[in-house]
Amino acid sequence: MSRPALHFHFLLTLLIALLTPAPGYAVESALELRDIYTQNVDRRLALPVVEEHYYAELLAFKLQQAAIHNLPAQFILMVDRSPHVQAALLFWMANDGHLELIGASPVSTGKEGGYEYFETPQGIFEHSAVNPDFRAEGTKNIYGLQGYGNKGMRIFDFGWAKARKTWESEMGEMRLQLHSTDPKLESKLGSAQSKGCIRIPATLNKLLDHYAVLDADYEQPQNKHKALRVLDPERETTPWSGRYMIIVDSRRITRPDWSTIQIVD
Repeated sequence: MSRPALHFHFLLTLLIALLTPAPGYAVESALELRDIYTQNVDRRLALPVVEEHYYAELLAFKLQQAAIHNLPAQFILMVDRSPHVQAALLFWMANDGHLELIGASPVSTGKEGGYEYFETPQGIFEHSAVNPDFRAEGTKNIYGLQGYGNKGMRIFDFGWAKARKTWESEMGEMRLQLHSTDPKLESKLGSAQSKGCIRIPATLNKLLDHYAVLDADYEQPQNKHKALRVLDPERETTPWSGRYMIIVDSRRITRPDWSTIQIVD
């Protein structure tokens, strides 16, 4: 190819690149997910502004305490395991560290006293493709319940974690997972019921899954082969996929009104 032809080819390629629309995202603003949360998650908690600020400050403190700095804008999930709260709070963190609450829902964390029941551990846990997620098969246990919820629901796996054995009061290891529960048990969300994992509403599970809220690591090129096995092919990604779940215990001695009253659509 002659030099003029090469020059023309380069200009044509550049023109095509400039005129081709950039890949679109499901939402243009991270805060749009707040409306999507309200419209699609059927079990929600309405926090007063003062409580939103409390948890935002607590989240920021936990990141600072763990020396996690200068994060890009992303979604972060916080869970308060306090028996008097039992809630998941989804935040969006801007580049400057400012935090906005997207939505909150009741959950169930580790129950005291049962054999092989663990206290849900506190800390910052990274959702990584090193511990691949999987999908519920919809099988029932001896009690006729689907432990992971309906078939196809996603199980978010955070790997092995050290946790207190409630039946022996000593430390052990448990597989920390975030997942749905049997539809018959959703009414019990908001109270400690699990063996240490975090049970969430099925509609919240679908939102986290569909919008790749915690899938930053799965979106990395080196993890595409793992991602293909678990990610929803029809998912709508955003530029703010995160990777962190922060579990805290507010140690409240009474149950706040906002965690008692659930909005159930």
